[in-house]
Amino acid sequence: MTEAPQLSLLGSCETRRRVAGYIKDMLAKARQPSARELVAELDQAIGIEARWDLEAVLASLIDDKDLARAQQAYLRWLLEEEDLLAALRGESVPDREAVSTIDGLLQASRNYRKSTDFQEMIGFMGRFRDYAPYNNMLVRIQNPTCTFYATARDWQKQFDRTLIEDARPMLILAPMHPVMLVYDLDQTEGSDLPAELQGFSHFQGEWEPVWLHRLVENAHRHKIRVDFKRLSSTESGFATLAHGSGEKMRIVVDEKLSEPSRFGVLCHEMAHILLGHLGSDEDGWWPTRSHLGRSAIEVEAEATAYVVTRHLGLEGKSAAYVSRHLRPNAEVPGGVSCDMIAKVAGRIERMATRLEPAPMKRAERGRRLR
Repeated sequence: MTEAPQLSLLGSCETRRRVAGYIKDMLAKARQPSARELVAELDQAIGIEARWDLEAVLASLIDDKDLARAQQAYLRWLLEEEDLLAALRGESVPDREAVSTIDGLLQASRNYRKSTDFQEMIGFMGRFRDYAPYNNMLVRIQNPTCTFYATARDWQKQFDRTLIEDARPMLILAPMHPVMLVYDLDQTEGSDLPAELQGFSHFQGEWEPVWLHRLVENAHRHKIRVDFKRLSSTESGFATLAHGSGEKMRIVVDEKLSEPSRFGVLCHEMAHILLGHLGSDEDGWWPTRSHLGRSAIEVEAEATAYVVTRHLGLEGKSAAYVSRHLRPNAEVPGGVSCDMIAKVAGRIERMATRLEPAPMKRAERGRRLR
């Protein structure tokens, strides 16, 4: 063997080690970027030679026992993504219009943090007692959509609110007592709530009813069930796994909302699923990115909904919502992927404006790891 190939081989081994180390460190920091973002980061941190070994490194890390199963699934999704090859060839470019829209939202959210409404909301939240995680779980079991709860005494003393007639209590455990009765915000009345809690999920503007119908139908074609039910006044919707129903995921949206508001909330919950926040599925129709922090997850989902609704002419309270999840210095949480937001926003907008064929199952696609 000549000297040049030996040096080339040694250089490749060292590059692979550095690429693997970079990816492991990235995952340890709860970051799961898109293929394009990862390639760009590696170019800057290691050099363009990192591209030559990236696929091989991803394939080896998929079976790395030091990584959690969800992290391995994220790497598998990266390796199967068509965007990876495009990024390695230098063909993948960001959606500049969407990125500009996201930047505008984040700046508006930073500005909102200085507002009186934001300070009022933070003060309101800060007056709630810290309940033990087990009690929080007990409340969720009794009322899955409950966001704020307190004892009758605390509602009166801290918030100047009293229980409504026939208020329904929830049971939690209490020190020195067997149980304690607590009540959801909806079971009280009295002083006005902070402005941010009133109409926080309200959307208005240009509206085409067909958008909601098409998004629901396309969700169904992705085996995502959408239900409209009465929820707590501070819970406009949620997404969760579907169990034993033939669907993969389930979304519930508050039936009290207007159609434009239902649509805006549905975009947010669809974003959670398609961004991979709840994990992937056996067919790889969306990624596994469940190791992100809660703040990053909420910023990504709301920013996605903001891009979609803004493109369609609707206005909501996204800046107020995102402002809650910025860091104390008003910086965006680590792990937020503008590239993923842009791509999923485009996907949801297409699902709202036209009926799309059901995606193919993994076996039908015939795709396999490269």
